[in-house]
Amino acid sequence: MSDAPEPEHSDLLATRRAKLERLRADGIDPFPHDYPGVVAIATIQAEHADLGDGEETERSYRVAGRLAARRGQGKMAFLDLVDRSGRIQLQARADVLGKERMQRLLALDLGDLVGVDGAVFRSKRGELSLRIDDYAVLAKSLRPPPDKHHGLQDVELRLRRRELDLIANEQTRAIFVARAKIIAAVRGYLDGEGFLEVETPVLQPLYGGALARPFVTHFNALDQTMYLRIATELYLKRCIVGGLERVYELGKDFRNEGLSTKHNPEFTMLEWYEAYADYGDAMDRLERCVAAAAAAIGYDGELDFATPWRRVTLRDAILEQTGVDVRAHGDHVALAAAIGDRMETEGRTWPQLVDDLLSAFVEPGIVQPTFITDYPVELSPFAKRHRTEDGLVERFEAFCNGMEIANAFSELNDPDEQRARFEAQARYSAAGDDEAQPYDEVFVEALELGMPPTAGLGLGIDRLTMVLTGSSSIRDVVLFPALRDPGTS
Repeated sequence: MSDAPEPEHSDLLATRRAKLERLRADGIDPFPHDYPGVVAIATIQAEHADLGDGEETERSYRVAGRLAARRGQGKMAFLDLVDRSGRIQLQARADVLGKERMQRLLALDLGDLVGVDGAVFRSKRGELSLRIDDYAVLAKSLRPPPDKHHGLQDVELRLRRRELDLIANEQTRAIFVARAKIIAAVRGYLDGEGFLEVETPVLQPLYGGALARPFVTHFNALDQTMYLRIATELYLKRCIVGGLERVYELGKDFRNEGLSTKHNPEFTMLEWYEAYADYGDAMDRLERCVAAAAAAIGYDGELDFATPWRRVTLRDAILEQTGVDVRAHGDHVALAAAIGDRMETEGRTWPQLVDDLLSAFVEPGIVQPTFITDYPVELSPFAKRHRTEDGLVERFEAFCNGMEIANAFSELNDPDEQRARFEAQARYSAAGDDEAQPYDEVFVEALELGMPPTAGLGLGIDRLTMVLTGSSSIRDVVLFPALRDPGTS
């Protein structure tokens, strides 16, 4: 895809540039430094919601935004101005502005950024409006905005040039406003519960905390291979060892995986760790955290976030959907035979097959918020062994709308067992599992200092935003998602 103007746009671009030079010739700076005192359009609408049709006020406001529509010419015209919070009608009158300034205003292009001072009134047709008493050009738009009637229909262009999508589509703007509110609500909930927000390295000498392939880079000054983090887990648990007791980090993780409606290689993850708690406490806390996020955006969809969410063991969930009892088939050969031809089993380890069954047959059918609990130890190298069920760990994943949104453990804090788990992961790696967890001796030594009983949880912010905004693809909730080079197939 080329960014060069299409031939039919060349005349439009030339016309807009000519208008730019005309403004400068008239002594008008088309790109001023500032415009203080601007009020959000939504504020005006809220303060005058009860204004009657045809009623005028003496209340004056200053607004700023992008010209989105224009109706009328001559002595009176109406323009629509859009900012992040909404849209308002502007009334322009030659008897107020004077002939020359009226003509200059009407010569502006749709997409131009302008500021307006004016008094509020409601038209006889019921439209809340501002009478333009004064205006200023704030930025001349040299390219035409997307067609106002058809919006921006090209999905690839919408994602690659998100600024155009934000200009053209109110729904897109609403999604990212909601995303910001969701993040603020999550932070607010954790801060209110006594958690401390911390920052750990994005660039790490050894990746860990998840089963995933990393992005690899090179630190020239140290002549050392480094990795973009796949999780914040191990550093955050070292904070727990250090006595911070309740910590969280909300930031970017990176996993060198494929692209899909649920996966972007750069994604936003929240992880929290709480001393003296277990995975049951984490379930309760996640329910409250998600409820706070839903309330922050006024969620009124079909999903029911009332507590408690459904809870079912991994064994029972797979058994319900496939008839396969994974615990009764405890090695690769037996489990592959039980699966039969329902999915590919060649070259997959036993834990990979269990995870495949979950992903293929259980996850897509979960709509309402659900906790799937009690995973095999082989799938969970950092989770504490189940206190009553041999061979399992105290772990849950939370699912909603056909996808995982969170993963949590009663954290393993026995350094000797953690060392053994790392050694088991090394065997899986040798058997061909390129997502196995590498051995981290520094982390084991941290555990040897003593880590209290701890609950840890990771919540995918992108996926949570998908759920709460009704978005079908992760690309719709990430401002600038990863995209294939348009020159490649």
